[in-house]
Amino acid sequence: MTIEIRPITRAEATDYLRVMPWANGFPQEEPEPSAWYAGRAANPPQHKATPEQLDRYADELLTEWFRPQAAFVDGRIAGGSAIVSVEITLPGGRQVPMGGVTSTGVLPTYRRRGLLRKIMAAMLDDCRERGEFLAGLSASEATIYGRYGFAPATFQHRWEVRRTDVAFRTPFTDPGQLELVDGAEAAVVWPVLHEQIRAVRVGEVSPLPGKWSGLTDATLPADGTGPAHHLIHRSAAGEVDGAAIFRLPWSPDPDYAGELQVEAFEALNHDAYRALWGLLLDFDLTKRVVAARRPVDEPLRWMLTNPRALKLARTRDNLWLNILDVQRALEARTYAATDVLVLEVAGVSWRLEAAPDGAACTAAPGAAADISLTVNELGSLYLGGVRATEFRDAGRLVEHTVGAVSRLDALLRPDRAPHNAVGF
Repeated sequence: MTIEIRPITRAEATDYLRVMPWANGFPQEEPEPSAWYAGRAANPPQHKATPEQLDRYADELLTEWFRPQAAFVDGRIAGGSAIVSVEITLPGGRQVPMGGVTSTGVLPTYRRRGLLRKIMAAMLDDCRERGEFLAGLSASEATIYGRYGFAPATFQHRWEVRRTDVAFRTPFTDPGQLELVDGAEAAVVWPVLHEQIRAVRVGEVSPLPGKWSGLTDATLPADGTGPAHHLIHRSAAGEVDGAAIFRLPWSPDPDYAGELQVEAFEALNHDAYRALWGLLLDFDLTKRVVAARRPVDEPLRWMLTNPRALKLARTRDNLWLNILDVQRALEARTYAATDVLVLEVAGVSWRLEAAPDGAACTAAPGAAADISLTVNELGSLYLGGVRATEFRDAGRLVEHTVGAVSRLDALLRPDRAPHNAVGF
């Protein structure tokens, strides 16, 4: 058996696509309701791609931002994955390039042969060559990607609330205006709104080209989820400062009838946030709201007279990070305090001099480490979404200097939990 790992040519693009689970109609997610999906099914409907669809996708495939690698076994493509060029926002507001791992699959008849490991090594080498010191992905299965250096860095909630349980603690008079718009207008609003959001949100990711182009499609989905409705909020000055996408799917089951599903929601300020949720949680002829892709520190709960009304349906990891260059990564972000720590990462010691206005990170061979950890733990800690004390108590890092772990938490803590509503 001869194995070759390399990028694909245009002539090989259709064969590359055929090994992807989504093109074969194979499962792409574990069989549990995902936190990113507001529907009731364990997985959204999946359909095998037609030859015409594969040809169209192949024409769009080879771009400067999509960098595929394929595993050829005896000359036949048996697996593949790709890196997409995106940006991620770090603590301090800096937006840096990140290699996003996507479109990963190995044919069932070729699994357990080390193909994915070889593909991943080629892609991460490509990231390093291009100067990307971070790589990220969204894991379909939680047990796969830790072996390649990735670890959960952001998390999201899926929650639901009964309409009859909703009452806000304080009255509210909206100084702006809510408006239902069509998909064409929403497709113009969302890119602008997202750019404003990701400028200040730690962990947010830049969208892939064409992310919102599908919002112009007003046809009724064949899967019964119902058409998308687009809600925007304008400030008193007439500027769009919030938006939501929701569905009202029909259901033959009375238990699920009258459910409003929120697929996307963003607000730049309190007025937009309060006005949008005020309507969505009290929409006529509905009885339940299910919201997906929500940040773990959602403030809505604390705006209700009964905080128990907001019930968590699921929490799951979202963005997984891999720190490809420890020095560059630690110097790229800012910190919430001023301190100096020696971190031993995968056997290499680094002296981190951190401060709110930046940091210096230098190799420190022979220096006594304050904390020892692997690149996996560093990936989870990097944006501040996981606390170092959690890893210490779980036995996943070693504290050599008393109090060093608490000091590291104080350095890494962001004002808000890292969150990315956009994936790749």
